[in-house]
This record gives sequence, C-alpha cells and structure tokens, in this order.
Amino acid sequence: MSVVLYVIFVLLTGGERLYELFVSKRNAATAMAAGGVEYGQRHFPWMVALHSGLLLACIAEVVLLGRPFIPALGWPMLVIALLCQVGRYWIIRSLGSQWNTRVIVVPGAARVVDRGPYRWLTHPNYVLVAVEGIALPLVHTAWVTAIAFTVLNAVLLLGFRIPTENKALRELA
Repeated sequence: MSVVLYVIFVLLTGGERLYELFVSKRNAATAMAAGGVEYGQRHFPWMVALHSGLLLACIAEVVLLGRPFIPALGWPMLVIALLCQVGRYWIIRSLGSQWNTRVIVVPGAARVVDRGPYRWLTHPNYVLVAVEGIALPLVHTAWVTAIAFTVLNAVLLLGFRIPTENKALRELA
C-alpha cells in the first residue's frame, strides 16, 4: 500500500510541476513581449530531463528495487518534501511575473528581488530543489535516486544555471 501512495504522491508532484510550466510559459510570453532576452537555452533541456528523471527514478527505484517505507525516515522526508512545495509557492509569489523556469530578463526592467526568501538567500529556489531532490526519493528510501539527482543537480546548477542567471542580470538589469 505504501508504494501505491508514494507513486500517487510523486505523480501529484509531477502534476504540480506541469502547473509551474503553465505559469512559466505565461510569464515567459509576457517577458518576451516586453523585449525580454533569454539566456541559457542550451542547458534548459538538460534541466527538464533531470527534473523529469527525478520523478521517474523515484518511482522506478521504489517499484523495481523494492525499496521499503521506513517510517523513521519516510515521515520526516515527506514533511520536508511538502514544505519544499510551500517554499516553491512562496518563491513564485515573491518573484511575481519575473518567476520563470527559463532565464529571461527584460532589459532595463529587471531588478533583483529582495522580498520573501530573497531577503536572506540569492537563489532560494535552488536550495529548495536541492533539499527536495534528497527528501522526495527518501520518503520511500530511494537512496540511489537521491544521490544521483543531488550530484547531477549540483553540476547543472553550479556549472551552468546560476552563472547564466548572474550573467543575465549583470548584463541586462
């Protein structure tokens, strides 16, 4: 039964990501209509693949390798994963129409946001993604997925995404 509930939870997380893509597409269209410039198009498909792969790997590892639900680990990880979702909406709300899954900056209009979690962190979304990438798989002890996602995500974020965002803001803000 726990496997079925876990799969449902992961699928609901995927549904939430689809909603985020809808919001992102709307915000991207608005930014581009205002003269926005997109950066990092080459790394974006890798981000989509990694995040989609996280969800698929969570399910695959639990189902194919028979990972158990260990309450002492699973319940805290579930709470953390849910708190990450709350944090994501706080971030989206804080950025408003500037929030996007892509790196799009409107020249002269972009500004560094200093409200919400941005008061304390430069890239709070990436902190949440990193935490969620550990918590979501560990809800059902998918430790291989947690490790693999964490390593690949760190390479993608530190090597490509964050430098791309910082460059875009420096050049166009």
